[in-house]
Amino acid sequence: MPAHDFVSPDSIRAQFSAAMSLMYKQEVPLYGTLLELVSEINQQVMAQQPEVAEALRWTGEIERLDQERHGAIRVGTAAELATIARLFAVMGMHPVGYYDLSSAGVPVHSTAFRAVHEQSLHISPFRVFTSLLRLELIDNPQLRELAESILAKRQIFTARVLELIDQCERDGGLDAADAEAFVQEALHTFRWHHDATVTAEQYQQLHDQHRLIADVVAFKGPHINHLTPRTLDIDAIQLGMPAKGIPPKAVVEGPPTRRHPILLRQTSFKALQEKVAFSDQQGSHTARFGEIEQRGAALTPKGRQLYDKLLDATRAALGGAPAEANAERYMALLKDTFAEFPDDLAQMREQGLAYFRYFATEKGLAARDQDDRPTTLEGLIEAGHVHFEALVYEDFLPVSAAGIFQSNLGDDAQAEYGSNANRDAFEAALGLQVQDELALYAQSERRSLQACAQALNLGSM
Repeated sequence: MPAHDFVSPDSIRAQFSAAMSLMYKQEVPLYGTLLELVSEINQQVMAQQPEVAEALRWTGEIERLDQERHGAIRVGTAAELATIARLFAVMGMHPVGYYDLSSAGVPVHSTAFRAVHEQSLHISPFRVFTSLLRLELIDNPQLRELAESILAKRQIFTARVLELIDQCERDGGLDAADAEAFVQEALHTFRWHHDATVTAEQYQQLHDQHRLIADVVAFKGPHINHLTPRTLDIDAIQLGMPAKGIPPKAVVEGPPTRRHPILLRQTSFKALQEKVAFSDQQGSHTARFGEIEQRGAALTPKGRQLYDKLLDATRAALGGAPAEANAERYMALLKDTFAEFPDDLAQMREQGLAYFRYFATEKGLAARDQDDRPTTLEGLIEAGHVHFEALVYEDFLPVSAAGIFQSNLGDDAQAEYGSNANRDAFEAALGLQVQDELALYAQSERRSLQACAQALNLGSM
């Protein structure tokens, strides 16, 4: 079949993201309410802060804002992880970053599947944070064997989706009919299953070790446990949730409120108590929750170092993990500590703390053939020939992700696993190397500089 008859991976990803959102809205009605709140707040922010809307127009993010979603799943075995990687590859999604959550008492390690080029992200910024259960961290050998035997019996992919993945890999793509079939078949892997695969007693044993282990092992598949929209003001969301009947978690994870947001801030509504049928009796399970995020500037290694230092200092001053009881004090400490991080794009750029995108302005284009125009980047910016905006952070925060997990699993959910980072084992299970997110941001920044140089008729910048 000619390649031009294939649907682009970006288009398949956009279709899948829309289908997933519709499915999750049907499964978790509160998610629909959350989307309405996010839409209201985003419209308000753009109306009241035209500079925010203007920055989004420069970067093109204004067009992708309503589609922006990230999901999260947890798989149980290396084989499941390797196959999910192949499934995401059909949609142009690649593993980016390695996250060790064992240090936060969560027995998983993870990556984020997403598009890696800014043009693909513009079409569909859908991401899935994907975690692999670390059975080796279960200290009870009998329980570990039980979990392994249960996971070995399940098949989380339909026969048809496996055929379509094979076909895509063999032929180099899928046509419109097969792409549509792929989206519908792939959805089955992410559905909620009311029926558990274990007895109530087995569930309890797994749950007592760590409730996340029960969530991964006791069900037919890795149900999507949240689908996260992007807001432009997470503090307004946090304040607005109770009025919509949505109980928010105590603390917004990540950096404090800033004029120019950095990295990622997240909050969520608490996990739902859901009825399930164990193989011998009825019961309940807590897993799925509603998360909301606000994305800011992607930080350079220097910026990340400063961020980590300030976050560590805040937590040390707090003397424990942020929770409902100390939420107010934590947020105040966070604000004070982060005063050291400049809240000004020009300073962040000059100090090399964040990655940026560069754009040729109308003034610059009008002067592109003049002999006396500036030719250095700094000169072009000063003359108004080049405009810059922070490059949006497309990834996740290990501490933030772990905080979201913990706050939704309950304040008593902390377990001691120490730090057990094992990127080699994760990549061996995945069958791929994970990509370095910092290298991807540097490439995006470089491409924007090259595009500016070309538009302004300069050899380089």
